Amino acid sequence: MHDEIHSDGLPIPRRYFAMLAIAIGITMAVLDGTVVNVALPSIARELGASPSAAVWIVNAYQLVIVATLLPMAAVGERVGYRRVYQAGIAVFTLGSLACALSGSLHALVAARVLQGLGGSAIMSMNGALVRHTYPDAMLGRGIGLNGLVVSFAAAVAPSLAAGILAVGPWPWLFAVNVPFGLVNIWLALRFLPRSEERARPFDWTSAVLSAVMLGLFFIGADWLTRGGTPLPAIAGMAAAVVAGVFLVRRARGTEAPLIPLDLFALPVFALSVAASICAFAAFTITFVALPFFFQSELGRDQVATGLLMTPWPVALGLAAPLAGRLSDRYPAGLLGAGGMVLLAVGLAFLARLSVDTTTLAIVALMALCGFGFGFFQAPNNRTLLAAAPRARAGAAGGMLATARLLGMTVGATIVALVFHFAPGRSEPVGLAIAAALALVAALLSGLRLSRRARAGEAGRA
Repeated sequence: MHDEIHSDGLPIPRRYFAMLAIAIGITMAVLDGTVVNVALPSIARELGASPSAAVWIVNAYQLVIVATLLPMAAVGERVGYRRVYQAGIAVFTLGSLACALSGSLHALVAARVLQGLGGSAIMSMNGALVRHTYPDAMLGRGIGLNGLVVSFAAAVAPSLAAGILAVGPWPWLFAVNVPFGLVNIWLALRFLPRSEERARPFDWTSAVLSAVMLGLFFIGADWLTRGGTPLPAIAGMAAAVVAGVFLVRRARGTEAPLIPLDLFALPVFALSVAASICAFAAFTITFVALPFFFQSELGRDQVATGLLMTPWPVALGLAAPLAGRLSDRYPAGLLGAGGMVLLAVGLAFLARLSVDTTTLAIVALMALCGFGFGFFQAPNNRTLLAAAPRARAGAAGGMLATARLLGMTVGATIVALVFHFAPGRSEPVGLAIAAALALVAALLSGLRLSRRARAGEAGRA
């Protein structure tokens, strides 16, 4: 019976088809966050848009996702994760079709907003669905496999975009989602696990406060990265803090609040979220700064730069499944701390690159960084999800995705400020900051080994 609720994962072979459905959805959502960047100049020319206006083709998608992740997670806990995911796939596919048929900038941005709503539903349900698909004793390998899919999607996005544009116009970037989306709707209807539904009223006030808080933070950070006057950015981020204060005050004493204060009361959960933010900030700083470093300081061309960036996601993809399996047997705090130390060491050496550094040495350092990041990500995600009760898996999954996006936003803001205030030495300074953030993530991971933190960890076999 496909409608049966399984308390400890799905049986084989249904588990494999469910993971296929989850993998297709998260792949489409991740790809469409970056694949458009490659085509942005040509889209702007064809639609007669200025570069500053065309940026909203990217920003509209990301902003909607950031602003709605936590509300989507709350909806999933009330009506079921599978339903929200199925609706998300349908909306994302419809938005992709609308993007492909857009004939103006305004129509394309509106379609990207629709895509973002679908992408938010997909991302917010991702962690909860993985937890309900795999037994607790095998949760680490499920999360490791999920991490492999995400890293692969992120790695192939630029190459995939270039390949599609080589044989067709930019609308094809969106049109290719439609057949995959239709297949995924069928898979989701047929194989995804059901979860218990809870008849609680939806807190619309908290949802609005959450959207305002995260949306204004994203807009303010984006403004800073574009080198404009800092006053609007500061005002926006200050307003985000005010909205956050009201949101936290509203959440206190509430059962299953939209912002999961009940989960943050668990030390292992709070440490995992903080470590994830630091790790993804370091990741983003590195992936923004390194291409400039390779080309301006080391004299490598664009093709060589792309090849030099490749060992990181390849090593991450190899490490994630292995680390996920190990996290089912060994403390995630130990695995995550070790991974972040490896990342910090690799980044410290990358910050000291010179024109005399061999290509082999750069490849080895990039692989070391990717391996370290992969050894952190899967165990950290497993611990974060397993720390929450099953009834709060949606909130934990939503917070997992929010932490990743917050870390990436913080990293992009930091590297933009470094480029502005440290010209001439911006890349090494940025890499040094990334190494420091990796060490902070290692410390936070290690703190999870304490008796008080481990008392809050659930779900370990």
